[in-house]
Amino acid sequence: MSVRGASPRRECMEGSILRGIGSFYTVLCDEDGREYTLRAQKKLRHQKLTPMVGDRVRFTPGQGEEDGWLEEILPRRSMLVRPSVANVDMLMLVVASVPAPDLLLCDKLILRATQGSMTPAICVNKIDLGDGLAQQIEAEYAGTQLRVFSVSAHTGEGVGVLREAMRGRVTCLAGQSAVGKSSLLNALFGLSLETGGLSRKTERGRHTTRRAEMMALDGMFVLDTPGFSLLELEDAIEPEAFAQLYPEYNALAGACRFQPCLHDREPGCAVHAAVDRGELSAARWARYRELLGEVREKWKGRYI
Repeated sequence: MSVRGASPRRECMEGSILRGIGSFYTVLCDEDGREYTLRAQKKLRHQKLTPMVGDRVRFTPGQGEEDGWLEEILPRRSMLVRPSVANVDMLMLVVASVPAPDLLLCDKLILRATQGSMTPAICVNKIDLGDGLAQQIEAEYAGTQLRVFSVSAHTGEGVGVLREAMRGRVTCLAGQSAVGKSSLLNALFGLSLETGGLSRKTERGRHTTRRAEMMALDGMFVLDTPGFSLLELEDAIEPEAFAQLYPEYNALAGACRFQPCLHDREPGCAVHAAVDRGELSAARWARYRELLGEVREKWKGRYI
């Protein structure tokens, strides 16, 4: 029975969260291509679900001046906690020679992507500086099957190749501040996003992206995320399982004297031998062993 004067309830629609500010979320609708401002239903909080940028959702549009309601978060196929985004297909780590690349941060993000069923890739920006960083990164990650893109947002070199690799995927750009993520988006899609530089006092990047935001551009979804310099390993993982997250080490594991081998100090380790021969990066192995130490500590204290 209908109530006279009551507005009819609109049917649920589906879309993707582009951004969230406070308790309001902007969703791009699949059906009509419009953006809707929504508030999350209390039932999501009761279900301990927090909407994330990139989430696929069902929502009820508002009427007149009223905001609509975010009704349901659809199952996520992937998720990152920091940056806090969902349903990413490719995690693109942007590095540059200025500021100096934090490869330990890159390694942690690569691990997050691998654990979260995302494809990690590295984009070396600012190659117009001619410092050879792209070649160094390729050597550093030899054997990982990671794709390394060499681009210059300033000159446009390599931008077309990067654009084609991102087409048809949800791509998340991540990395330190001032490596040029916003400049890359400007070059890729003809935007005019605010860009920053380095603080003269600290030589650290000034943030220009203040929160995660997804843009629907040229038939693809691209997530721009705030730059950051710290990232901790999250849940405890068994050390043997951690070792298997490194594809170049996993490929050699069968040749190690001891099984399983953590590729740390064990005699007859094939990974150690490959590093000694210069076939694998000694610096990446050193970072691996540093992270392995953290993993061991977390694993020991997992029940505390």
